[in-house]
Amino acid sequence: MENFYIEDWFPLIMFASLGILVFSGLPVAFVISGIGIAFGFLGMAYDVFSFVEFFNIVSRIWGGIAENMVMVAVPMFIYMGTMLEKSGVAEDLLECLNVLMRKVPGGLALSVTLMGTIMAATTGIIGASVVMMTLLALPVMMRRNYDPSLATGTIAASGTLGILIPPSIMLVLMSDLMSVSVGNLFLAAIIPGLLLASLYTIYIFVRCQLQPHLAPPLPDSEAVHGTDMVRMMLRSFIPPVFLIVLVLGSIFAGFATPTEAAGVGALGATFLALVKGRLKWDVLKDVCERSALTGAMLFFLFAGATVFSYVFRSLGGDDLVIDLVDSAGLGAWGVLFLLMLIVFVLGFFFDWVEITLIVLPIFAPVIAQLDFGDHLSVAGVGPTETQVLTWFAVMVAVNLQTSFLTPPFGFALFYLKGVAPKSISIQQIYKGIIPFVILQVIGLLLVMYFPELALWMPNTLLE
Repeated sequence: MENFYIEDWFPLIMFASLGILVFSGLPVAFVISGIGIAFGFLGMAYDVFSFVEFFNIVSRIWGGIAENMVMVAVPMFIYMGTMLEKSGVAEDLLECLNVLMRKVPGGLALSVTLMGTIMAATTGIIGASVVMMTLLALPVMMRRNYDPSLATGTIAASGTLGILIPPSIMLVLMSDLMSVSVGNLFLAAIIPGLLLASLYTIYIFVRCQLQPHLAPPLPDSEAVHGTDMVRMMLRSFIPPVFLIVLVLGSIFAGFATPTEAAGVGALGATFLALVKGRLKWDVLKDVCERSALTGAMLFFLFAGATVFSYVFRSLGGDDLVIDLVDSAGLGAWGVLFLLMLIVFVLGFFFDWVEITLIVLPIFAPVIAQLDFGDHLSVAGVGPTETQVLTWFAVMVAVNLQTSFLTPPFGFALFYLKGVAPKSISIQQIYKGIIPFVILQVIGLLLVMYFPELALWMPNTLLE
């Protein structure tokens, strides 16, 4: 019988401990870093880890996160999205879209979807997006006698697009964990993000066309025509869309780094609030406080993830995972489907941050070594490691959309229920999200089967 050494299984026990202790209610950043430190000392007791290696963690946090200029973009993107929400710019945008789409079947629901797509390009704060659109749109949809399940499902799904469509905080985190260019991931996520938004739009349009009673149209008495429509467009639609195009366009055209573009976005959002006369001290203070707290939480998570991943690898975690994958004999596609299934199931219980920190550092090196044949080849040239990792990261990002909508811990559902009228039951919300979760899975399969959806823009614009 082959000798059994408990220290060989420390990485697996470490991974399992993380899965259990995340439910403890303690801050995730402290759980992740605490497990890393605890297993570091445990490894010292078994002579598979040395105390001096803890000093390597400090240098990695300082040199990898604190000195990473791309990370400076995170708090500024948070500020940009929060300012657009708090200053009422987003509210005016939804009103404008509602008027523009009034004659289309399900026009208000389609307006919410378009609103979610536009606002997705301003912030990755899902809680803020879902709460904002619930407060703005749900009462109006209920007054228009919209089906509660359709209304809540549309709001929850549209509000989560911000975590995929760039500039996304999740993509910034992924780029750091996988050592892939953040600009590369931004480009790769655009088409998949718009694909999901298109799938939502088609579903809402077709269903409301077949079942008009689910979404009654806006009455003619609330229509806006002529010069009033032009003024509304100039006041409520053009400014936020121009700001988004300016921020993303400067990144993709190479005129500005993500950090510089984030600064432009933050300044532009503040300027829009000033022009609208809503840049009051209370608003500015609230936006700054929320941005600082959210940014601090994310950077604590970055530091905790660095501790965990370093100790995990130092204890032989990478080799253990590769050995387990090899022994399973699943092949490249079998491993990929298994990982996507794991991410989907984890989405029922964890937030995207925890899933990203658990999955990417452990499985990204495994995926990078797998052979997918000519599936990812471009013009007959085999894929590079960067292309494989980019494709994998986008699939994980699309998959993580489901983590916000799947009970029992779908955070978008909690945000929505928390501010929705008492007449909206949790059962109606659950019923409403089922079609959108199915659409998200369809989107994932399309990106998996047609990798060009994720790789065409990086391959074309970054040649």
